[in-house]
This record gives sequence, structure tokens and C-alpha cells, in this order.
Amino acid sequence: MGGPYLFLNIHLYFLLSGFSQDVTQQPEIRWSYVNEAAEMNCSHKKDISHNQMYWYIQRPGETMRLIVYTALGGVPDYGGAPKNKYSALKAKAENGALTVNDLQQNDSGVYFCAVSKHSDVISRRSCTETAQQLI
Repeated sequence: MGGPYLFLNIHLYFLLSGFSQDVTQQPEIRWSYVNEAAEMNCSHKKDISHNQMYWYIQRPGETMRLIVYTALGGVPDYGGAPKNKYSALKAKAENGALTVNDLQQNDSGVYFCAVSKHSDVISRRSCTETAQQLI
């Protein structure tokens, strides 16, 4: 590979109503090359009624921001996030995945996954505030 090798540090933290022992993450920390894609997986051991998933990013020095909301059998809601930058999959109630495409330096940060029985997707601000209270 030619050119400089720049790495992005992506930390994954998962939230589930304050009980992180019920949630697994893969990978826990990921280093990736610029211009590549990074996939993150989230799964939980709660019952299948927890079929909604929220993905957040917190960049250094910034507040947490919702990237995408997914629900089993539904179409992902990216809100204001660019659909070509992120892709989210939710094929089962117990797990989901987020891919960050065309990685750039500003994609470095802490990525959070939260799962829920209930949705407040209409009020993204409320979702973000709820998740912030959990960490």
C-alpha cells in the first residue's frame, strides 16, 4: 500500500438501560486506515422486545450525537447523518451493526450503541439526552 498510513481510533461503548453486562461488543477498540470502512456490532441478552437500536458518536471535545436509529423490520432513520457515510443493519432483535464508510480523521471517537423497547425517534434530542443520562 502506498502513501501514509493514518489510523483512526474507534472506541465502542454499549448502553442498555444502564446494564452493560447484558450487551456485547465487537470489536471493543478498533484501529482502521483512512479511506477504509469500519464495522461495529452490538448485541444484547435482553428479551426480543428490545428490538430498537440507537447508534451515537462522541468525538473528542464534543457532545454525543445520534447517528442512526434502527428497529427490527424497519428502515434505518439517519436523521441528518449522511446515508453514504453510515450504514446500519438490524436483521434480528438481539443484534445489529453499524458501518462507517470512507473513514476520515474526524470519524475518530467513541461510538455508543443503545437498545430499547420504546422509541422516541421523532424527538432525537430526547433520545440523546436519555442516552447521556445512562453513561
